[in-house]
Amino acid sequence: MKIRPLLLSFTSLLLIISSFSFAIPGRAQRATKSAPKKPSTRSPRDEALWQRALAIHRRAIVVDTHNDITTPMTNDDFDLGGTPPTPYRTNIARMKQGGQTAEFFSLYIKPWYVAHGGAARRTLDMIDAVYRAVERHPKDLMFATTAADIRRAKREGKIACLMGIEGGHAIENSLPTLREFYRLGVRYMTLTWNNTNDWADAGRGEKKHNGLSDFGKEVVREMNRLGMLIDVSHVSDKTMSDALDVSTAPVIASHSSARALSNVPRNIPDDLLRKIAKNGGVVQINFYSYFIDSKTVGPQSDERGQKLRAQQEALTQKYRDDPERLSEESDKLEAQNPLPPLPLSKLIDHIDHVAKVAGIDHVGLGPDFDGANDFPQGARDVSMFPNITYELLKRGYSEQAIRKILGENLLRVMAKAELVARRTSRSISGGGSTKRINK
Repeated sequence: MKIRPLLLSFTSLLLIISSFSFAIPGRAQRATKSAPKKPSTRSPRDEALWQRALAIHRRAIVVDTHNDITTPMTNDDFDLGGTPPTPYRTNIARMKQGGQTAEFFSLYIKPWYVAHGGAARRTLDMIDAVYRAVERHPKDLMFATTAADIRRAKREGKIACLMGIEGGHAIENSLPTLREFYRLGVRYMTLTWNNTNDWADAGRGEKKHNGLSDFGKEVVREMNRLGMLIDVSHVSDKTMSDALDVSTAPVIASHSSARALSNVPRNIPDDLLRKIAKNGGVVQINFYSYFIDSKTVGPQSDERGQKLRAQQEALTQKYRDDPERLSEESDKLEAQNPLPPLPLSKLIDHIDHVAKVAGIDHVGLGPDFDGANDFPQGARDVSMFPNITYELLKRGYSEQAIRKILGENLLRVMAKAELVARRTSRSISGGGSTKRINK
């Protein structure tokens, strides 16, 4: 989890369209006598355009490059076939309602494991949780490692399950460990989380390497050789620039938005958006409200933090030796105090901006569901992806452009990274470096 999650309760009853497997997102539950219906403040929907959006969405490959539901899957053995525990919002039913083709399950490794040990073991535990889900639900899910696998999942009517490590400290400074994760199916790695590691500076961490160290550059080269995507979300601007200079394959930002619209370190400035485009990469837009509109959400979040300070401090003390339980209990606390949702248009503005600055071939979707919690109206969980398609149609995007944003851009990047790897090496370990940082 990247930000302490705050989840709004999922109380809306999603209505299923008879000719589609995904729901009509955003339609409120029918009013009862005990809960009279409030007048709607939302614009009326153009039904003809909505039906066109659904048709496009049904044909498209829809890829989400970052979802943290893997944490409760690992900690609590949450079964994706069931109802998500509070405050999470992802399961198979909702992924189907959202028309998803592929889900990248985030293997988020807390910095706590750097100080206390066990980062690689935690990563292995999370990998096993993804395998466990696929083996439990073979009719709905399939394990995937390539762009071709994702296309096959679309043909078979299944959801492709992929994995990405969040936090380069997971490899414990070892290229052989990186290769083992690749063997197990990991297909991207975020070079840092918010913490600077021993070889790369983080966007919100200490700047001690001036970007990538020499070993960090070796990590990027080895990921290119393997065919593992370099993920530049969370890294410092200098680390991002260094990675783009070193990488011979397109990079991704698995869950980042545009800094020009929301000035936070986790978002990407225009000069680096252009550099990612030149590299051939793709920026997958993060839906987290603070990253979408920090000017509006920042003061609201600060006020909530002050309100919950005493309760949060009590939780921190109680679970100081159990980081997973601390996160879970903190999430539950904040879920009881949701922030007002932003309008969906604010999120679409970020897609517009990246498409304008970097180009239509360099933008996609990486919502960060279950890793952050405050999301715009109409984009609060995995069932609501059709709303994105509808809003893009309203803004004049063509079907071809929309399908690029929903998944085709990411597939192109994956395929190119796979091609670079095939040209570089035909072995995993045989031609790989044995470099490590010994501490």
